[in-house]
Order: sequence, then structure tokens, then C-alpha cells
Amino acid sequence: MNKKLRKTIIAGNWKMNMLASGIKDYANELKPLVPGFKAWCDAVVCTPFVLLPSAIEALKDSGIGVGAQNMSQFESGAYTGEISAAQIEDIGTEYVIIGHSERRQFYGETDESVNKKLHAALETTLCPIVCVGETLEQRETGVTYDLVAMQVKVALHGISAELLRRTVIAYEPVWAIGTGKTATPEDAQEVCRAIREVIDSLYDKKSADAVSILYGGSMNDKNAFDLLAQPDIDGGLIGGASLKPASFAIIINAANQ
Repeated sequence: MNKKLRKTIIAGNWKMNMLASGIKDYANELKPLVPGFKAWCDAVVCTPFVLLPSAIEALKDSGIGVGAQNMSQFESGAYTGEISAAQIEDIGTEYVIIGHSERRQFYGETDESVNKKLHAALETTLCPIVCVGETLEQRETGVTYDLVAMQVKVALHGISAELLRRTVIAYEPVWAIGTGKTATPEDAQEVCRAIREVIDSLYDKKSADAVSILYGGSMNDKNAFDLLAQPDIDGGLIGGASLKPASFAIIINAANQ
């Protein structure tokens, strides 16, 4: 992390877990475990759409932000089942995840649709977290850097340097999500550094230095400190560990270094 240049963000992705009836207890358990965390990082939980109002209410006095896990590329219209960026923003949501690997894998999202969603998100006040990353097969064939570079370039197409400042990138090696496998801190750092270099090539060094890049491959309470010690890893996109207040608190506190 380099806190002089950019924001540190610890974002929990609850995926399709948790019930509204359990959010108040979750919040009450988490809040006393992370006293003063705003001094060293921003913390956020990204919940299913139906849980957003409950999470916003339960966490309203905690300083912990709330984000959505997905959004539509369209502003409004006949898109049954979709949720727009403006609708998410209107209820008090602050963040939105775009292009998570599970959305790409199971729901056909592409680099191009990620770009359209990013443009739509940046028309609101939402802070988008754009996910990029490779599968195990792609990693083993040696295309990690080329693939991730392409994903970043397509995602950021047409995004001004001013809007880039509101954009967060999350590197999530697909082979490390939910598998218990994690890239070594050094491997994760190398890819995050490469992402920053791509952004430098698209914009300039000052812009690249200001972008927060998160690591999203099974960061947990055991490995968070070492991962967050890397100079180009500015936080984490946390899956399963974010569902457990005690574990999530350890990760948030690990950002205080």
C-alpha cells in the first residue's frame, strides 16, 4: 500500500449469502472490532440487491460503506430483473462491483459489457470496483499479463482521467476464488504492478499512482497482512471471510500498517 498516493479499501463481497434478519447482529458484532478504522482505510460490504436497505440502515453510524454486487449498463427501460446505477445510488449505496469473474463465467459478461457498466456507474456518484483476472488454464499457458492488460484497457476505454480517479481495480485470479488457493504476495504484487503500468501507459504516471488496486483472490485473516504489505496492493475484495465479523475485522485492522 502507498497511503500517501491513494486510498486503501477493504471491500467484502457477500455474494449470494446472508439474510436481512441477520444483518443487524452482523453489524453489531463488527463495529466494536474495528474502532478508528477510518484513519487507515475505507471499509465496505457489498450485498445482494435485496439486502442493501437493511445493510445501509444497520451500518449507517459505523462509517462502513455499502455496495452492490452488480448493476445494469442501462439507465432505465424494459429490462426486467435489472437494477440501474441510479436506483442503487438513490437508496444510499456507495460502491458497486463490476465484472466479477462469477458474472463473467456464469452470466456471460464480457470486457465490452464491463466497459458499458463502468460508464453508467460513473454517471452517478457510485465508486465502481472493476474486476479483472485470469483462469488457471490461462495462467498456466503464460498469458496472465497480456490477458489482464487487455481487460484493463477495454474496461477503461473512453474513461477520462478525471473519472479514472473514482475507479477502483480489483485483481482477482479466478483460480484462487473460493478454492482456498492464493497467489503468493509476490505473485499478486507483480500482477497489480503490471496493472498500474497499463494504466500509466493509457493515462500518465500520476493517474496510475492514484488508482487503488485491490487483491481479490481468497484474501483472509491469515494472509491479509502479507498481501497488504505489498506496495501496489491497496486493499482487498474479500469473499467468504467478509461473512464472519471477526475475520473481516482482522483484515480491516491488517490494513493499518
